[in-house]
Amino acid sequence: MTGTRTGVIATGSYLPKDEVDNEEVAARVGVTAEWIERKTQILSRRYAAPHEATSDLAVRAAERALEQAGLSADAIDHLIVSTSTGDFPQPPTSYLVQDALGARRAACFDINVVCSGFVYALEVARGLALSRPDCRILVIGADLYSRILDFGDRRTAVLFADGAGAAVLGPVDEPYGIIGTDLVSRGDAHDLIRVEAGGSRKPASATTVAEGEHYFRMNGRGVRDFVGEHVPPALTALAERVGVRMDEVDHFVPHQANGVMLGEVVERAGLTGALTHRTLQKYGNVGSASVPVALDEANRSGLLAPGDLVLLAGFGGGMSIGASLLRWGVRA
Repeated sequence: MTGTRTGVIATGSYLPKDEVDNEEVAARVGVTAEWIERKTQILSRRYAAPHEATSDLAVRAAERALEQAGLSADAIDHLIVSTSTGDFPQPPTSYLVQDALGARRAACFDINVVCSGFVYALEVARGLALSRPDCRILVIGADLYSRILDFGDRRTAVLFADGAGAAVLGPVDEPYGIIGTDLVSRGDAHDLIRVEAGGSRKPASATTVAEGEHYFRMNGRGVRDFVGEHVPPALTALAERVGVRMDEVDHFVPHQANGVMLGEVVERAGLTGALTHRTLQKYGNVGSASVPVALDEANRSGLLAPGDLVLLAGFGGGMSIGASLLRWGVRA
């Protein structure tokens, strides 16, 4: 061992208790449960209770990650929340999480890169650790989409749900930790995924609500084409840059966008030899929480062994792609 890197030292996740199966969603949307499963491979999902907001989900996931790390909240130096469905336009959701956890030493901020946000946040955290390698950083991906779904739009209502995942980052012995990360932003495709009203360009009003402009909208065909064209090359480019062959990757932890789409990405990226971790069958697409929830399940299941190569991939609104390659290992 020649030094340390920044790595994931603990994970946690939280999914709301309310399980909603395809039959219930199909009845609201006007399709069949078989259609939902065939198009998405999703069987059920979780919706937050009426009293729960994004910060509540984030706090529960964070508590579980801190417990696994054996750390108290006041040991955290930075707290980053990735979300596109924050509790309020302001204050930042991370400040609500900080207050609830009692992480009073932590410098906090939110980022919004939609479904790629957790991977983007990991790279921001790694950058912060360069100036202070011994720091502990809590990164949370949390989204609550059930409040902004139009159940008259089958393209979105059958896919999205609510959840939160978290990771504690800290120093780990080389060669473990984050090996490399690539981030891709394509603002020329920004109209593929959007919420049209509620911001400064089109403030919320009775008119925007009546016209459903506060709902989440997605061009499903355009998103699928974007992912198919751009995500596999981005993953292979990262592997080549850090000197890893795709057939050396042990675990693939992708954004849980759509089961059919994930199968296409695995094939095109040459990841058929890796174990692809899927949670969308039971949780659906939980936005920025997808990657950390799947990572937490893989971690807690005991499937991640020291030395394993783990490839994380987020992709979605923006349009954006975030890919990070880790060698799984223990803290320094």
